[in-house]
Amino acid sequence: MGDRGLTVAAKTAALRDVPPEGLELVKSFEGCPDGDPSTVNLDPYLDPVGIWTIGWGHAIADGAGRWLRGPAAAVQARALYPGGITRDQAETLLRADLLDACRDVQRLVTGPLSDAQFGALVSFTFNLGAPALARSKLLACLNAGDAAGAADQFLVWDKARVDGVLQALPGLTRRRRAERALFRGQDWRAASRSPR
Repeated sequence: MGDRGLTVAAKTAALRDVPPEGLELVKSFEGCPDGDPSTVNLDPYLDPVGIWTIGWGHAIADGAGRWLRGPAAAVQARALYPGGITRDQAETLLRADLLDACRDVQRLVTGPLSDAQFGALVSFTFNLGAPALARSKLLACLNAGDAAGAADQFLVWDKARVDGVLQALPGLTRRRRAERALFRGQDWRAASRSPR
């Protein structure tokens, strides 16, 4: 039967949930923009790398699970969410997406994590996906017991492809600094504003 039909609450019972600081970090960087402010609900929008998104960073996929990309996919993205979604629906999508990230972190990390470390890794995985965490030196350091080395590896992941060119994005740089600070148990808000 799998987990079809399970509510978000039922799925949460078997998983470690994202700690409040991790949830707040994700929300602060994802935002919940509206692709069409002239309507009552939240509508799809293009994120900085050209992926159609809705709510708190929920990437919109087609029926085959491929993310919708670029202006040409606007009609398809809007057709999947006719009339947009409410803020409560955006919160539900975020919680479901975060459950996936929590599950991935728990599957990939071999040792114990503090709530701060777990929250930082969930944010990282939510933003970049489990394959990025799985192939990262961050995970290799962490699983080898080198938490300090793992913390510094967050900063490597501040680039994205924009128009085919890999480049550092200021928002990703701030997010990675915030995740590193949270991972270290420090004030992530101050770190996201800091130039280093």
